[in-house]
Amino acid sequence: MTKHVHAFPKLHNATWPGLVGKEPGTDHPPISLDTMLDFTAKAEVGGRKFDGVDIFLCDPHTSIDASDDELKALADKVGKRGLVIGSMVAPVWPPTGGGSAMGTDKERAQFLTQVKKACKIGKRLRELGIRKYGIVRIDSATGVADWSKNPAANQKTIAATFRAAADIAKDHGERLAAEGEICWGGMHSWKHMVELLELTDRKGIVGFQADMAHTLLYTLGYNAPEDRLLPANYDWQDKAVLDSAYAKLTTALRPWTFDLHIAQNDATVFGSGSHDKTGRHCLPKDQNGKLSITHHAGFWLKDEKQQPNRTIQHLCWDGCMFPNKVMETQQTWNDILEAMLLVRDAHGWN
Repeated sequence: MTKHVHAFPKLHNATWPGLVGKEPGTDHPPISLDTMLDFTAKAEVGGRKFDGVDIFLCDPHTSIDASDDELKALADKVGKRGLVIGSMVAPVWPPTGGGSAMGTDKERAQFLTQVKKACKIGKRLRELGIRKYGIVRIDSATGVADWSKNPAANQKTIAATFRAAADIAKDHGERLAAEGEICWGGMHSWKHMVELLELTDRKGIVGFQADMAHTLLYTLGYNAPEDRLLPANYDWQDKAVLDSAYAKLTTALRPWTFDLHIAQNDATVFGSGSHDKTGRHCLPKDQNGKLSITHHAGFWLKDEKQQPNRTIQHLCWDGCMFPNKVMETQQTWNDILEAMLLVRDAHGWN
């Protein structure tokens, strides 16, 4: 039996896969927060369990306008399962009450309102003792096609919105992390993502959330062919070429990275429901997965001197848009926990 020697980073499961890409009245309806918490709490490998969950501040899981009594109830239902809350996704998109970060004054104000509400919830959950670490997740809330109509001006506007969001977060003792997905304008390539973070210029308050499934697509140049790092018609058996590309990617983004999602990807894109096409998540034991999860997680979790990146306080598994029958099988979550334990064994610390 493997001896697990590291206590950090903590291991979390994401609850929003119960909502993202799910549609009422279909064969993949939303999965309740309680159900997601139960599967997380019951997962166990060699006596080890998940430490916590990351949550989506959106109905029907947790309303961005949740009352104090509702937040106390949330803290209670998470805590009684032996879990804590880490990072939170702010609903900054137009369908959830937000607005484009490069949009009109009204749309940008809606974006910032959602950030402020999320930061207030984060602060309250810390006061309730259920949340001791984690970030508030944001993105540009705009599509690549709209961004591409005027890249320079739109990038500057997004950065200005992010700076205003940073002021809000700082006032609440929070940090923001922008998740690198190819579906978000201004964040759809690794170069544009770095550019946006530099333009925002709030290092320490606004950083990067790396998802291994999404960032792999950066290397392939989806939505930004000029920025691809892997050659056309790349042979996935050539591991050295992938490692070289992945090293360039992570060297550029790791200094900005606060938050890391352990995930697998088969190098294709997928969309479901209202969610635009982005990196397809695979289960950790999927033979079509292109990443060596433990190996490639180390590119984010170790610095150039191979010392632990202690800025990342917890890891989260983000497995969006799996079929419900997969998500409602306990072994799915046991396998995910096992993959995350292997990552922590290799790259963690005490």
